[in-house]
Amino acid sequence: MDKINLVEEKHLKDNLKPFNVGDTIKVHVVIREGEKERIQIFRGDVIAKRGSGMGANFTVRKNSFGVGVERIFPLHSKMVQDIEVVRKGKTRRAKMYYLRKLKGKAARIKEAR
Repeated sequence: MDKINLVEEKHLKDNLKPFNVGDTIKVHVVIREGEKERIQIFRGDVIAKRGSGMGANFTVRKNSFGVGVERIFPLHSKMVQDIEVVRKGKTRRAKMYYLRKLKGKAARIKEAR
């Protein structure tokens, strides 16, 4: 094992629940406002996952008042407190970037059984 992996190993989260591209998830994000902290939930579909180790991140897309909103979250960040899988999606792609062009019912992902 190289030295970088030994250092990173201490900071990796071990309580993460597995999720895949196409799943609908709730990301519990810690928001700091001055000295106060609160948890805000960002619910949406996972459209991409990339990287491994400390550099791993995932992209979540939601539709908010008719406007598409995407956020990229580092997987092992202290900012991400919890990831909750709402429903599993059935996909045939590793990246779901085509959802950006779709609207309404066409932008839905089928549920896996």
